[in-house]
Amino acid sequence: MIKAKNITKSYGDVKVLKGIDLEIKKGEIISIVGPSGAGKTTFLQILGTLSRPDSGQILYDDKNVSKFKDKQLAAFRNNNIGFVFQFHHLLPEFTALENVCIPAFIGNIPKDQAEKKAKEILSFLKLDHRIDHKPKELSGGEQQRVAVARALINEPSVIFADEPSGNLDTENRNELHELFFSLRDKYNPSIVIVTHDNELANMADRKLTMKDGLFLS
Repeated sequence: MIKAKNITKSYGDVKVLKGIDLEIKKGEIISIVGPSGAGKTTFLQILGTLSRPDSGQILYDDKNVSKFKDKQLAAFRNNNIGFVFQFHHLLPEFTALENVCIPAFIGNIPKDQAEKKAKEILSFLKLDHRIDHKPKELSGGEQQRVAVARALINEPSVIFADEPSGNLDTENRNELHELFFSLRDKYNPSIVIVTHDNELANMADRKLTMKDGLFLS
């Protein structure tokens, strides 16, 4: 479903990515591990169209999104890609329900439809009793699950997660790990996880190790 071909990226004189290739199947869960500075997050951002490569191509269902203009790329990203980060990035002035609905509103989905979908996802994530609570009223694990719900609202074909459990305690980390596989069973997105957590990495269908801007064979 997704192909990365010969992706390179430099910042000044520092070559961060040195010609990476990767194919991701529909519904596949991939983990990417490696030391800090290996290029994992940079590659994830390029796969997720948040950053552009210096050279190479990113294809989604054979569409070369690397050639999209910024406005076209932003619309594509909102409709097809979900993100979960180490820090949840919830808007503090909005409730859990409102936070989840934001990508749907950006995609011009009517308010009643967006809220219905958001409530279904929050219920699946066992947060239906917290929909009217603001982030400061939620635990760390609940905040991260709201962020997962937000990533799912537009039914993306792929979810990119960057150290998603890095800010959680052991109990919430284990729950989040299990949640990714529940999401795959119910919604069937591809999931790419950058993590230092070996337990989570080893649960994936494929575990890839990156070092010095390349995958180790």
